[in-house]
Amino acid sequence: MFGKIFVRGFTVWWLTARAICLFVLSKLGLRYLYWIATGRSNQYQPLTGAAIWRDYFERLGPTYIKFGQIIASSPGLFPETLSHEFKKCLDRVPPFDLAEVQQIIVNELGKAPTELFREFNPVPIAAASIAQVHGAVLVDGTSVVVKVQRPRIADRIEADLWFMHLGARIMERVSIHARHANAVGIVEDFQQTLLCELDFLKEAANMDEFNTIMAKHHIDRVKAPRVHHELTTARVLTMERFYGFKADDIAEATRLGIDTEKNLRVGMRAWLLTVLLYGFFHGDVHAGNLMFLPQENQIGFLDFGIIGRFDNKQRELVVRYILAFAAEDWEEVAKTIIEMGSAPNSIDISAFAADLKRIYAPLLTTNLAAINYGAFLPEITRNAMKFGVKLPRDFILIIKQLLYFDRYAKLAAPKLNVFNDIYLVDFMFTPAAQQAGLDMNKIMALLIKIQSLQTRNPVNM
Repeated sequence: MFGKIFVRGFTVWWLTARAICLFVLSKLGLRYLYWIATGRSNQYQPLTGAAIWRDYFERLGPTYIKFGQIIASSPGLFPETLSHEFKKCLDRVPPFDLAEVQQIIVNELGKAPTELFREFNPVPIAAASIAQVHGAVLVDGTSVVVKVQRPRIADRIEADLWFMHLGARIMERVSIHARHANAVGIVEDFQQTLLCELDFLKEAANMDEFNTIMAKHHIDRVKAPRVHHELTTARVLTMERFYGFKADDIAEATRLGIDTEKNLRVGMRAWLLTVLLYGFFHGDVHAGNLMFLPQENQIGFLDFGIIGRFDNKQRELVVRYILAFAAEDWEEVAKTIIEMGSAPNSIDISAFAADLKRIYAPLLTTNLAAINYGAFLPEITRNAMKFGVKLPRDFILIIKQLLYFDRYAKLAAPKLNVFNDIYLVDFMFTPAAQQAGLDMNKIMALLIKIQSLQTRNPVNM
């Protein structure tokens, strides 16, 4: 381990020194003088501090690019200018050589691609920081995709995480904001997520679990790719190939005459079922991971590397949170959030609840177009920090996914409001929900309140 850190350390410290020098030179105006001296003043473009640090992360490679995306999606935890700049920090890397792809497959599966597949496309469909994906055809003619992990990526990530932990500890020592934001905790959550993404066997198990739940509840219109286990290891994942389009591609849905509202409702409710009954959920349903599959008239969930899980107590708290939210019971929302995370004993619950009402209430209106989704999650995070509440990772994941679904509703199903869907109430009265091990005494009062609200203020569902 020390050898990996020592070797990687040269790159990290050199690029850190480069970024600091660029930052200082830009602040002092000396960088502009250099461009003048070289006769290229007309080509000069100023660099902001945020742009310098984004470039620094991109030069450091996959681990830091992934963390840059965390910064981009968490402006409540990081300075707004930094989060805005890091939205440009895309997970785009050149593909690695076909020879390396073939060697990894031989090492993992014992045979060359030509022996395992009838066809294997040498040009990847996609290349990202951890893996790249190739199209292939099995011997029996089944179309699949083969996800191959980048060579030596695990060693680099292990070393990078060591430096990130060191940096987070230093930041917490020198910065009050870093301590309040729980910088070490952020890195630990990031490490947990990243290490899970490195193990393709875990991703395969997650897809199997999702499909098993769908089959158990006879939901045949929703699926994850079927895993071909005989061609899957921790570094190679072979799975069913989906043919369709992203959930936010409304133009394609319109062209094909697809009922986007019905499809979105089916997909969202299937996802919600996994949360409420099993404490298990897909933790990254951005548009690239949620597809409409027109040939099969199905909805496909992709990329199960990021998964949220709750134990029974946490699952009950999540159910109470969602129901309290739908019931507009802001004090119950506040109490549930505090129970899920941690908060100082002196917290003013009434003030916390009042702030939550200010933030959340717009999501319960039907005027979805007026909602600024990009600002919503940062506002929740800032509000929690204001009252000293630490939000657990999986709770943040839940909110992110609900916001994804609500954004799709805004685009594809204007009549559907994710946050007061009457299905949620109906579902809690089903035998499956009644047998899910939840404390129905606490939940029933919220259900009655929701029904009362829906009677007074019916929503067109």
